[in-house]
Amino acid sequence: MTVADVRAFNRFYTGVIGVLDRGYLASPYSLTEVRVLFELASGAREAADLRAALALDAGYLSRILTSFDRDGLVTRTASERDARRHVVALTPRGESVFADLDARSDAGIGALLDRVPTADRAELAAAMRKIERLLTGTPRAYLLRPLRPGDLGWVVNRHGVRYAEECGFDQTFEALVARVAGEYGERHRPDREAAWIAEVDGEPVGSIFCTRVDDRTAKLRLLLVEPAARGLGIGARLVEECLRFARRAGYERMELWTVAGLAASRHLYEKAGFRVDRSTPERLFGCDVEAQTWSLEL
Repeated sequence: MTVADVRAFNRFYTGVIGVLDRGYLASPYSLTEVRVLFELASGAREAADLRAALALDAGYLSRILTSFDRDGLVTRTASERDARRHVVALTPRGESVFADLDARSDAGIGALLDRVPTADRAELAAAMRKIERLLTGTPRAYLLRPLRPGDLGWVVNRHGVRYAEECGFDQTFEALVARVAGEYGERHRPDREAAWIAEVDGEPVGSIFCTRVDDRTAKLRLLLVEPAARGLGIGARLVEECLRFARRAGYERMELWTVAGLAASRHLYEKAGFRVDRSTPERLFGCDVEAQTWSLEL
């Protein structure tokens, strides 16, 4: 991305929300003046703190506050802890002006969202959160959620791609994942089986399934974390959630099947208390692998 790309987006978005208009939200106030009112609506602030929060020049902020004072929107009083500092607060008239602007802002954003298909709104919100995170340096956060329509297809696709790239597996592995996901979708019992998707910035980045083997035994299946999301603790959290569900569902034992050589997965399983029951060389998915069965007493 270039500086020109950022500037082009800024021009586009400020035009969309009407920031280029002299009167923001069809009001007599500029965008900066409205930002000051929005900041004061959360409570009285010392002028110095207000300046820092909004990254404004002291002289510019002083002129805005003087104008607001003249219009009866704010009061400025000496701070109790330091008479040289001034505390700024909205007057009842200022609160009324803010409430009107706040309502107009909500209506404007609502009208903007009305032009976006419902199915695309989550993607739009996720993109906005991602821009904010990248520009502020906020650490990446993730969440776990139950399956939604379309997730089974994503799980099959990403397993096929990831294991082809990282292990050299052929399409028979993807076919196996499709069977597992299909069986879950057709026959899973909510009281005895569950699955989770991990998301970062609204995008799926991981999965895990807890399926029934018999009344005593559950099986951990389809654990995946995308490379770009590794290092956030998602894998450990997925395993933890799977085990918690299995215990709550009344299982006494959990097992899983994997192949040797997946160091990150092995570390997660060992840390959770799983141990290898058996390991046998096999020819699977177009590769020579060491097939392993692990288990854990719950």
